[in-house]
Amino acid sequence: MRHIMIFGATSALAEATARHFARDGCRLFLVARDTGKLEAVADDLRVRGAEQVETRVQDANETGRHAELIERCVASLGGLDAVLVAHGVLPDQRACEESFDAARRSLETNLLGTLSLLTHVANHFEARRGGTIAVLTSVAGDRGRRSNYVYGAAKAAVSTFLQGLRGRLHPSGTRVITLKPGRVATPMTAGMKPGALWSTPERVGRGIHRAMIRGREVVYLPWFWRYLMLVLRLIPEGIFKRVRL
Repeated sequence: MRHIMIFGATSALAEATARHFARDGCRLFLVARDTGKLEAVADDLRVRGAEQVETRVQDANETGRHAELIERCVASLGGLDAVLVAHGVLPDQRACEESFDAARRSLETNLLGTLSLLTHVANHFEARRGGTIAVLTSVAGDRGRRSNYVYGAAKAAVSTFLQGLRGRLHPSGTRVITLKPGRVATPMTAGMKPGALWSTPERVGRGIHRAMIRGREVVYLPWFWRYLMLVLRLIPEGIFKRVRL
């Protein structure tokens, strides 16, 4: 795994993961919206040992440019072995309840933009007969909670899409990895008060890197979220709807 594209490369989790691949001496193609931050991340990865770092400023919602994006990445790096999709937004749940426009904007980024990119990446790897696709979803998609069900719905849909994609691409030797982080202290969650179950971008990034190297299919980060969410899924709906989570 030497040629890697990272979509949403300026996110805290993507950046933490990319540092591990840089130390491996990989070639990286970084995609994000913020030009200044993207270049800063690229410079840092070059210093950390990446053999090559290319950048592209592009919004996830520019779905009409995704096919060309893949072509540019392959041409720039001389190949493509793996893709990490790590972009997303955490919407204001109350705003989404009051206005469907707010909910739609969130769904366009967290769901539709992701599915468009995955469709193009999947077609590339299927034709190539191999590769790795890793996507950050969230434990929020395991069960709809009143506090973030718009965000959770998008993540649940992505996870289901990945499950089907995994079956489709298995004959081609392409690995599809669903990454489900729990609560992580990042700029996206800056307005929330961290608790005992919170993790750091560094710890989760290390787990993402390990999962992509090993090719595991569904990975909770950190590991204990797998069992916490199992318990949460087992709570009967009649009780769960009364719980303020």
